[in-house]
Amino acid sequence: MSKTITLNNNVEMPLLGLGVFQSKDGIEAENAVKWALAAGYRHIDTAKIYGNESSVGKAMKESGVPREEIFLTTKLWNEDIRNRNARAAFEKSLEALQTDYVDMYLIHWPTDGFAEAWPVLEELYEEGKIKAIGVSNFHKVHFDELFKIAKIIPTINQIESHPLLANQELIDYCHDKRIAISAWSPLGGTGGNLMENTALKELAKKYNRTVAQIILRWDIQRGIVVLPKSVHQERIISNMGIFDFEISAEDMKKINELNKNQRTGADPENFNF
Repeated sequence: MSKTITLNNNVEMPLLGLGVFQSKDGIEAENAVKWALAAGYRHIDTAKIYGNESSVGKAMKESGVPREEIFLTTKLWNEDIRNRNARAAFEKSLEALQTDYVDMYLIHWPTDGFAEAWPVLEELYEEGKIKAIGVSNFHKVHFDELFKIAKIIPTINQIESHPLLANQELIDYCHDKRIAISAWSPLGGTGGNLMENTALKELAKKYNRTVAQIILRWDIQRGIVVLPKSVHQERIISNMGIFDFEISAEDMKKINELNKNQRTGADPENFNF
């Protein structure tokens, strides 16, 4: 199986990335990024609000991996969207990341002002400062508004998706529009307790894999980019082991049946930050 997907603007994006949400700025985030790049990851996903862009930039510089080999994503935060401050916020992110371009820039949440922010992302894309532009946490209602003004269709929608919230209807809608999907908290996030799920543990035993590997493999077989977060070197390395086995259609169905439409994060149609 290919380890990348081709976005609707023909940019190649690795299917596996390291998420650094809640990785502490400084040595913790730096080590996570360095370990991931040393292990063979070529996709790092951060955001302004994570407060660790400078650590990601430093680790990338010190990793020895050429910048052009790394697919780097960051995101425009809600406060900057509301304040119509997209360009200045982007430039600050570039400075923190110690780079002159990012591979993917996302509108982080569909907050007030996103329809004004999107044309700025289009401009930055046209200027070559961003290789691909996209959104995060968008539902159909938000796309309906975005499509009224967008000259460029988003390349991706980063959403919450895991076995307890498959989010398949939204995924199908996006795929029909040639918008790729990436999953944040693919392992269920805090409080999801998916690692102890009996059905997943049985599948892990059957395939001689970890529960995390089963979940991540389920995602990439659905055509989804996965962004597991970890600050533990052994888990970062283990999460790579998803490209050399295949889950049967019958077992994919068993995982699909775990869906309870249960969010661990905020509802994109009702959030207050």
